[in-house]
Amino acid sequence: MAKLLDKGDPGQVGAICDQLFHAIRNDEYCGYDPYDALNSRLFSGLGGMRVRVARIVWQQLHRRSPVNLRKLCGVDRSRNPKGIALMVLGLIERFEQRGSNTDLDEAVRLADWLLSQRANRQTWPHSAWGYNFHWAARAFDVPLGKPNAITTCYVVRALLALWRVTNEYRFIECALEAGRFLQSLFTVQDDTAFYRYVPGESAMVHNANLWSAAIVALTASQAGDRVACEQALLAARHSVRAQGADGAWRYGERSHHGFVDGFHTGYNLEALSTLQHALATREFGQAVDQGMAFYRRAFFAENGDVKYYANRTYPLDTHSVAQAVITLLRVGRADEDYALAGRVIDRAIKHLYLPNENRFVYRRGKYWSNRVNYMRWTQAWAFYALSLYSAEGDRRARDAQ
Repeated sequence: MAKLLDKGDPGQVGAICDQLFHAIRNDEYCGYDPYDALNSRLFSGLGGMRVRVARIVWQQLHRRSPVNLRKLCGVDRSRNPKGIALMVLGLIERFEQRGSNTDLDEAVRLADWLLSQRANRQTWPHSAWGYNFHWAARAFDVPLGKPNAITTCYVVRALLALWRVTNEYRFIECALEAGRFLQSLFTVQDDTAFYRYVPGESAMVHNANLWSAAIVALTASQAGDRVACEQALLAARHSVRAQGADGAWRYGERSHHGFVDGFHTGYNLEALSTLQHALATREFGQAVDQGMAFYRRAFFAENGDVKYYANRTYPLDTHSVAQAVITLLRVGRADEDYALAGRVIDRAIKHLYLPNENRFVYRRGKYWSNRVNYMRWTQAWAFYALSLYSAEGDRRARDAQ
């Protein structure tokens, strides 16, 4: 199958996407995640959840291991709201490309599942979503059930996209309510305005800040809330001021957040582009142009490989590949970007796709490969990116006629 993709033919990419989708659906959209190790019944039974350092070490052990130890340690496969949101976005691309009610009906079914998975309404009065696991990191320690900005942003994106093609009120109603949750994350510290990644946490992370600003802009403009729109601009300006002269962004503002990677850079660019469109402004045009120039220059090898970090190629990561395709098509938009996206997909199919299993590997290093099947981090991202590329190919073909 990989040999059929040497020229990035959207039709053949669509065939791979079909195979991937059927594999995901056969698993009922359930899977493991790089960060789900704290769902382990073994670890909990041994008392590990009571020690923060142990939580971080246990999580990192499973994230980095090329051998999947989760079943042995009592971690169940489950659905992740962000992963489901990505599937909805991909299904909408397929529906708009093919006009198939089957794809639309499946997107609606998954979106209704998302509505049923909102964070506890007594604790969180506005619609919001978190991950399906306890998440431990140096900057955050987020219990299962606590919502966060990024998951909520992606769910809102899916709900808004589905509302636009179905006109179903429940989707826009929930999306606007979730926008108010994101508004509640707006904070001012030392004369700096930004959106928190996690309620109650003070760490500033640029992709969470910019995506929150973009989604607040979308929902607040729909609701006619000018104050919230202005707050979104204030928060975005903070991240734009933090952009380097070369167009790059550090991940965040903590001392250990100094790295520059491809998929977070792509997030930032897509979010800024979305914000500008939502508020009909070109205020951040220079930042987007500089960021895209850096992105194209720093994260793509001549052969089409997508670099994980700006200063080195490996590991090759399906998540980075998917966001690269999305950024090139959603933000870059030029013919050269579409051609580069095709080369990226060709390379990914040849080196990251497992045709006998109809899925992608998590990561490939220079001398090793991590083939663990991750739903949210890997397969859902790949499905969305391939759906988008295939649909974009059809749109370009129609426009050329």
